[in-house]
Amino acid sequence: MPTIATRPASRYSLDAAFLLGQLIRRARLERKITMAQLAERAGLSRSLVQRIEKGDPSCSIGAVFEAAAVVGVRLFDADSSTLAAVLQANAERLTLLPRAVRAPRIETKDDF
Repeated sequence: MPTIATRPASRYSLDAAFLLGQLIRRARLERKITMAQLAERAGLSRSLVQRIEKGDPSCSIGAVFEAAAVVGVRLFDADSSTLAAVLQANAERLTLLPRAVRAPRIETKDDF
């Protein structure tokens, strides 16, 4: 597995990027789409598609998601309607949570 990272990344995130790249490549090959065709359909460069398929974690998430959508790799194990419902449920949950989280104040002991 390639370790092409400019900043530190956990083993889990590197493996996940590598797995997603493999899934995109497999789906592309199963659909008999060339790398150039995928790049054109997704609006990406051919070299970026190569990096995505190699599991480069520095690729933008939008580019990776677009490549996955073009070849039919389902993300989050959800179709469009399920994904919309989950988005709505998360939006409702986020409205109930505080907007910001602050570190608790440390009480100073000034009783000498």
